[in-house]
Amino acid sequence: MSIETFDYLLICLHPDLNFMDTWMRRSISPEQRLLVTLRFLATGNSFASLHFEFLLGISTISGIVCHTCKVIWQRLREAVMPTPTAADWLRIADGFYQSAQFPNCIGALDGKHIRVKKPPHSGSRYFNYKQYFSVVLMALADSNYKFVIVDIGAYGSTSDSRIFSVSRMGERLRQTQLALPEPSRLPGSAGPPAPFVIVADEGFALSPHLMRPFPRRDLDVRKRIFNYRLTRARRYVECAFGILSSKWRVFQSSIQMKPDNATLVIQACVMLHNFTRIHDASTDADLGLNMTSSVSLDLSRPGRPGTAGLAVRELFADYFSSPEGALSWQMDAIRVSR
Repeated sequence: MSIETFDYLLICLHPDLNFMDTWMRRSISPEQRLLVTLRFLATGNSFASLHFEFLLGISTISGIVCHTCKVIWQRLREAVMPTPTAADWLRIADGFYQSAQFPNCIGALDGKHIRVKKPPHSGSRYFNYKQYFSVVLMALADSNYKFVIVDIGAYGSTSDSRIFSVSRMGERLRQTQLALPEPSRLPGSAGPPAPFVIVADEGFALSPHLMRPFPRRDLDVRKRIFNYRLTRARRYVECAFGILSSKWRVFQSSIQMKPDNATLVIQACVMLHNFTRIHDASTDADLGLNMTSSVSLDLSRPGRPGTAGLAVRELFADYFSSPEGALSWQMDAIRVSR
């Protein structure tokens, strides 16, 4: 984060971080409150170590971090992660088509387990399949590695598909309340209009607006090409999670806070991630991302998709295998084993 970006962030948060001096004590300045919080999020240091760095009480630092994280979420949410409109979805779809050659894609969806301290009397609700305690960050990312919609705080023991289905994002998608654009023909195709879709991995259920890879058994060339193209688009959410955890190293270890306070920390980091991507974006080289690396074609497990979702997936698969949808440089990079 550059000095100019920090100054602008302080201006945005200053009204809610400024407290009145009293006869008993002088208040902690907004600058120091923001510095303490950013230091905690960027390093993951304990409150005890921050106590020696800033000469503040441990309980004082704890209150400052929780309050500032809440202010960051409330103040920045409408500015850096507003509710998408139809024009926003079209802009995101154009970004995916330019960068991943996947048309009519409005986002890449996945979940990330955030390690937390085991809450008392919680049983196995937070214990995930990776054998540690966590809460889940479910996120939809665009082609610029920014988060479009997030759902935070689900139990670590819950599957990604279940979390998405009961989240507000999943409910609004099923009820067609996300202001998605009308279906349109795929570029260069004379076929029927295709809906705008979200791409995800095999952990999610197939639906007309959510595409997952074909099951791995009996894959022909056409299905392998579809899986390859879908994975090219889906990797953006994985890279967004990588950038998030690399910049905000509080995610590199277990968050030693109650689940409610850990949720505040995750919310603040998501807002700051989008804020820095907008105002202080780094290049791919600075982030250490290899965008030309190959991706695996062997992806999926069998599922029970609906008929409408199967039809949409077949439509995309036919398009990717047609001359209009197959780019020569992509086809040369694909290695298909029969």
